Amino acid sequence: MMPLSRWLRSVGVFLLPVPCWVPLERWLGPLRRPSLVYRGSVLGAWHSGRCWCQVWTEEPRMNGDQKLDVYDQAKEKFLQHFPQIVKVLTEDDMKCPDTGDAVARLREVLEYNAIGGKYQRGLTVLVTLQALVEPRELDADSLQRALTVGWCVELLQAFFLVSDDIMDASLTRRGKSCWYRKPGIGLDAVNDAVLLEACIYRLLKFYCREQPYYLNLIELFLQTCYQTEIGQTLDLITAPQGHVDLSRFTEKRYKSIVKYKTAFYSFYLPVAAAMYMAGIDGEKEHSSAKKILLEIGEFFQVQDDYLDLFGDPSVTGKIGTDIQDNKCSWLVVQCLLRASPVQQQILQENYGQKEAEKVAQVKALYEDMDLPTVFAQYEQDSYNRLVGLIEQCASSLPPDIFLRLARKIYKRKK
Repeated sequence: MMPLSRWLRSVGVFLLPVPCWVPLERWLGPLRRPSLVYRGSVLGAWHSGRCWCQVWTEEPRMNGDQKLDVYDQAKEKFLQHFPQIVKVLTEDDMKCPDTGDAVARLREVLEYNAIGGKYQRGLTVLVTLQALVEPRELDADSLQRALTVGWCVELLQAFFLVSDDIMDASLTRRGKSCWYRKPGIGLDAVNDAVLLEACIYRLLKFYCREQPYYLNLIELFLQTCYQTEIGQTLDLITAPQGHVDLSRFTEKRYKSIVKYKTAFYSFYLPVAAAMYMAGIDGEKEHSSAKKILLEIGEFFQVQDDYLDLFGDPSVTGKIGTDIQDNKCSWLVVQCLLRASPVQQQILQENYGQKEAEKVAQVKALYEDMDLPTVFAQYEQDSYNRLVGLIEQCASSLPPDIFLRLARKIYKRKK
């Protein structure tokens, strides 16, 4: 008897790209682009069948061991566009005698803080747009705009990170000293962070002002920035410096912090931006995307919290300080859900303290409670749940948009 996986692969022969088995593309009429037939039925079913055949016959590739995927393919173009971003933001103003030295500082801020990450957020704009628009419609100008909007997402990320590092008194970021800790910078980094945010709207105006989606992008970035800052506020007031109150660290509060502080800007923003650029502005499509992407965002932040303590700093590029900073982390929430009165007392005496021996006590407690195993099970269960959610909610959009993101972060090490 033929194994199910082989049978599905054989079915996949009939789910090849349409031009392989439709002699003339014009026969398809208005339904000729399978990844855009979220309003159609025949090819919508074709596209879903092809995607889900792939899901059930392929194991998710582990992050770090993946073959060259669409993100890797897009990365070279993305990085090559960065000098143009810097040029647009600084070249003309550098010649002005009144502001030349300030713009030189802006260049330094951009080159130190926007470079060195994974670029996943920015690349998602380009990769998603390529999934939604026919290749022949993505001309050189459209590609330039997509790359620029991707860099706008990366600049928003840089704005948040520079600010967050100051508030958390972090030491390293992306394998080097945090910007505010560089000699001569200090709290001047607050103004540098604001400059990074201002650059977003200068770029959007320069590249997208004449486009029909310009207002949607402006509103999307403004709303996302507000949501993220609300999330940061929740994070700060839940764990005020110098006051440890473990009763505040509930699952409900944790989910609220993660949703607003991480999920909106890390996952919904880049996909929604690409959707607007592709002319998809319907409430139904955006609502479906948001439901999936906020779940991916929570999955991502739980991983981040785990890697903060159990990750390798030489790989993650940062030294974790969640315990010292009294953070409402997934690990401390899980610890409290399982802790005996004695274990709760150990946590109370050591959490939120700067001393290395107290941090070690908390880490030892987590290990005694086998939280690494709890996390491993959570990661597997969450990935499976995400695949099911995508199958349920992504009928109006190409499922690959979301599956790629889930696969990209599954089992990640940084």
